[in-house]
Amino acid sequence: MSKSVTVLMGGWSAEREVSLASGAACADALNDAGYDVTRVDVSRNLKTLIDALKPAPDVVFNALHGRFGEDGRIQSLLDILGLPYTHSGVLASALAMDKQSAKALFAARGIPCPEGKLLTIAEIGDSMPLNPPFVVKPNNEGSSVGVMVIRQGDNRVTFDNWPYGDDVLVEQYIDGRELTVAVIGDRALGVTELRPNVGFYDYEAKYTDGKTEHLCPAPIPDEITELAMEYAVLAHQALGCRGVSRSDFRYDDTESSPGRLYMLEVNTQPGMTPLSLVPEQAAHAGMSMSDLVAWMVENATCDA
Repeated sequence: MSKSVTVLMGGWSAEREVSLASGAACADALNDAGYDVTRVDVSRNLKTLIDALKPAPDVVFNALHGRFGEDGRIQSLLDILGLPYTHSGVLASALAMDKQSAKALFAARGIPCPEGKLLTIAEIGDSMPLNPPFVVKPNNEGSSVGVMVIRQGDNRVTFDNWPYGDDVLVEQYIDGRELTVAVIGDRALGVTELRPNVGFYDYEAKYTDGKTEHLCPAPIPDEITELAMEYAVLAHQALGCRGVSRSDFRYDDTESSPGRLYMLEVNTQPGMTPLSLVPEQAAHAGMSMSDLVAWMVENATCDA
């Protein structure tokens, strides 16, 4: 009898549409791999979700992104229900989603991060909290949701219609190139460079076909490739991640060789859409999408 897998997708975060695309791609690949798949579009109705998980599947495939799906909350429910699930557990998910807390852990492991500070919107007010250029981002969102780059000559930071809470992470802007590394289990798959056609690697550049060029493997010095992969595995372990994660970096090679590498964040629920980076790196390493999701299902667990 084939193993039953329930794929959770959608949700109500700012990344709902991406999650629906990730969930659909994963469910299709799981079907191709021979699993008995059920798809669930998660709502805030807890009874509806629990009912959708009856009878209990062998594994829950968590394809949710953003708050409530990626920050430990859905993981805690699955732990209570005793259902094995893919990706990281409660603590690792919560830590990774809190960017400032994650940066403190990375720094303790010797992983360089951009200088910055956590402020409230009221504390920023009309001031410039850092010398431009700098980056302003929500402390607990993913997929570059809400990210702003403030450059020299900009008058002030504006938070008109800002829906991401009071806590704002303000960081030094790192010039250079965008890199990402997927980790599966305890090994890094490779390094991809991302070259947006216009501007920086924001939400639109991530999820719009043709907006960003993916260079896999990244055309960077071997020592930077090795360092990025080392840092990605180290960060995965520092947070206590399991399954698959993805680490994002800035690589500043603008003033010296070989340049400097800075970690931005770890994604414990990386995108699995047709444009996503983890399936792309897995394919380059010889692992099909069906192989990838099957590995995730077979390595699913819970902390019950």
